[in-house]
Amino acid sequence: MTTTRPGRAGDRARGARPTAPRAVVVTLVAAVAVLLLAVCTAPAAGTTRTVPPWPAPTDLQTRADAAGLHDVWGEPLAEHVHTHLTILDGDVPVTVPANVGHSDRERFAAELHTHDTSGILHVESPERRTFTLGQFFDEWDVSLGAGHVGGLRGELTVWVDGHRYLGNPRSIALTDRRQIVLAVTGIGQAPHLPQPFDWPPQYR
Repeated sequence: MTTTRPGRAGDRARGARPTAPRAVVVTLVAAVAVLLLAVCTAPAAGTTRTVPPWPAPTDLQTRADAAGLHDVWGEPLAEHVHTHLTILDGDVPVTVPANVGHSDRERFAAELHTHDTSGILHVESPERRTFTLGQFFDEWDVSLGAGHVGGLRGELTVWVDGHRYLGNPRSIALTDRRQIVLAVTGIGQAPHLPQPFDWPPQYR
């Protein structure tokens, strides 16, 4: 008996589907990458979408866990940096509360926290690693994403060190003396970059 070696004609005869064009494969790979980025930078479940003011959470350990942070009270520090955060509802400043992720009474300090209402975010960590703005908002229990900060919705304009930032604001790294501005504006309202933050002498 003579056997026939399968080839392209034989495949078509058996109803095999043609190989997907290369462009389709590339498009699918890109779509998966975008989906993974969205998942990795998505806000933690349960973050508030109400309008400000947003108080500091009292369940410090729960919020630290949600942000991937830990209580490092009293541990020696390998990293100590400060980033300033400004949030604007139109042109109206929104207060960043004191003691997000911090309590002297409970002797609790997450690696990322605030001490006062200045907008200064403190990174005090026993190990060197990158902390992000998204982690702070998860710890604060306020949602942050494209077009909104908590319950403030509209056009979100982001500046980092005075320059427009077009990426996902949750992924912004908190580095020393970095200045981040989040401005949410309504239809027809132009965002305005405020004057640079005047760092107190102890941070210079």
